[in-house]
Amino acid sequence: MSSPSDRLDTRVCVVGLGYVGSCIAASLWLAGAEVVGVDTDPGLIRDFNDGHCRIREPGLPELMAKGLASGRLTVTTGYDAVGSAGTVIVTVGTPIDETGAFAETQLRAACEELGRRVRPGQLLVFKSTVPPGTTRDLVIPLLERGGLVCGEDVAVAFCPERLSEGSALAELQTLPVVVGGLGPADAAAAERFWRGSLGVEVIRCSSLEAAETVKLADNWWLDHNIALANELARYCASIDVDVLEVIAAANSIPKGSGNVNILLPSVGVGGSCLTKDPWMIARAARANGVELRTVPTARQVNDAMPAYTAGLILDELARSSTGGDPFKVAVLGVAFKNNTGDLRATPVLPVVRALRAAGAEVALFDPLADEGEVAAVFGTPPAPSLDDAIGGADCLALLAWHDEFSAIDLGLLRERVARSCLIVDGRAYLPRSTITRLQELGFLYRGIGR
Repeated sequence: MSSPSDRLDTRVCVVGLGYVGSCIAASLWLAGAEVVGVDTDPGLIRDFNDGHCRIREPGLPELMAKGLASGRLTVTTGYDAVGSAGTVIVTVGTPIDETGAFAETQLRAACEELGRRVRPGQLLVFKSTVPPGTTRDLVIPLLERGGLVCGEDVAVAFCPERLSEGSALAELQTLPVVVGGLGPADAAAAERFWRGSLGVEVIRCSSLEAAETVKLADNWWLDHNIALANELARYCASIDVDVLEVIAAANSIPKGSGNVNILLPSVGVGGSCLTKDPWMIARAARANGVELRTVPTARQVNDAMPAYTAGLILDELARSSTGGDPFKVAVLGVAFKNNTGDLRATPVLPVVRALRAAGAEVALFDPLADEGEVAAVFGTPPAPSLDDAIGGADCLALLAWHDEFSAIDLGLLRERVARSCLIVDGRAYLPRSTITRLQELGFLYRGIGR
């Protein structure tokens, strides 16, 4: 395999500037690389160059702006920068369609562009989540159309992205990077890149397919674990037991190399990964004659939680109602999880739809979510302030409890809400002392399994 020059070693091209690609590009330029980001969305590129970052990740807008101002980071819609880069990192979207099948359109288009531009000595790193076998059976044939041989002329590796929204920039500096190569030399090249650029630990897998499976296994486990927590919560509610107390005690027992680790129940599972990746591995397994029974079960459990949460709200409000005007529910936090403004597959949306279908008036407030995006997704703009959202509310639904909300003393809202206001805790996990105080002030409280 040809060796890239020193100039190429320090120049990185990141193809796909969504959540993962933007975070990687920002981290690499900060670490000393010269980075070119490529994305086919001209509006996204224009926004970056105008100083606007659509992605609400703590620290990312500032880091992208500094990189662009320094000249060490540039962004473009054109692929020509690929040819001069020592390393090309591909982070394009890899969704599934309505049948659960992998939609390869974005990845195929990127590989076709790369195949016309790659040069001997380059390292090509693929991070987009795909069914195992995709890099070998789809990506490499597309790359080789230009005449170069993968594994000889260029190195090809798969390194799954495993970032958590809200802490991605810190995780890029600390989390181990999983590497699988077309051959040992490809894996070694990718390992040298990650160790040299970000200084992180590298876990080397024996094949592309093993590395591709890692991300799917991670999210399969997460989805299954959350489903366990959600079913445990529903059971605990039926026997008047606090599920958080049960989970804390259960997690104290050592098992394997750690402890039992039941995660926390919530209003539901959302985002672009946990709602997609389990179906991706289930479909891939079925193609190999293996039926993964836990995947659909966990998905059904977690997909049912928004309806369960809406039912908690409506049942409690009906129980305390004296008739009259429609209920007003103030939803605090509309993102798919705490400490992000991401609305992709947010479980809050079906909660809001169920409340509206039952005749409730719903006000929305989320300091991290983009106002225009909230209006587009939920069909109504968010309230301009917390005070506007909660005024006269019969229920405060805490469905994505960002750190900014934690500074709110809910007790001080007492005079702004209805007399017997209900607090439904979908993801705040209020401590027992806070719940007791709120109840003493006249609030009603219901949580998921509490």
